[in-house]
Amino acid sequence: MSAVREGLPEGRYGRSADERADRKLKIVGSVLGVALLGLVGWFGYDYIAGQRISAELIKFDVSADDRVQAHLEVRKDRDAKGSCTLRALAEDGSEVGHKDVRFDQATDRIDEVVTVRTTAKATSAELLGCTSE
Repeated sequence: MSAVREGLPEGRYGRSADERADRKLKIVGSVLGVALLGLVGWFGYDYIAGQRISAELIKFDVSADDRVQAHLEVRKDRDAKGSCTLRALAEDGSEVGHKDVRFDQATDRIDEVVTVRTTAKATSAELLGCTSE
């Protein structure tokens, strides 16, 4: 009885083409993975460091049929100037009031109550966002 071999003797002819291809794929995959991780890190840093003004709508109060009072807390760089946009919404979701509020104070935290005039009775207020100059 003779044994039948299915492949080449081990170690006799060097690496096979499959092993070389696997090694190249691992290197290419590692390089692309590191590049993607660096790109995500860069975009994350740019997003956080690029925002000089951020705000939070703490609460709102529908004080009358024609106005809403919104309590804003704004955090910014001391020398940053910019504005935040608020809107008041009716029960059906339509916009009944809109206001841009400027923040030029030389402080890094501002706590302010803003009055938004409305064209009809509002049921909620929403902070749309802030922009810096």
